[in-house]
Amino acid sequence: MRPDRIIIGEVRGGEALDLIQSMISGHAGSMSTVHANTPLDALIRLETLSLMSDVQIPVYVARAQVASAIDLIVQIARFTEDGSRKVTRITEVKGFDENNQYQAADLFVSKLRDKTADGRLIVDLTPTGIRPSFCREPYEQGISDMIHLTDGLWEKL
Repeated sequence: MRPDRIIIGEVRGGEALDLIQSMISGHAGSMSTVHANTPLDALIRLETLSLMSDVQIPVYVARAQVASAIDLIVQIARFTEDGSRKVTRITEVKGFDENNQYQAADLFVSKLRDKTADGRLIVDLTPTGIRPSFCREPYEQGISDMIHLTDGLWEKL
């Protein structure tokens, strides 16, 4: 019972606390889905859902655990024009600012490029130029061969 990864489907209630606590218990990677309009809204929603559990925790504890547990948010949106779903942002969570508000930085954002002849949207996910705070990790963990498509984002040792 030593999982390498924890994957939980959509969180919609108090089980979010179990997800967050699993994420901060030393596992190398976890993933889940949550409905929210923006990456920052996703953090606030996870915080709120955590408070819905049977375990009574103060708001500042829920907020601190969410900020500690979440590294990246991949936002997917449905485009009403053609009904497609596309990744629109990849955002790094960077903890809190001096006012205990979540800090986040977009690493990739989508840009509408064109439409196909049949009206399908063509959207490019483009880097913002901000390097993630964990930009050395692929080299430190010996997985640099897995990042060749995004090599410019990472900092070599």
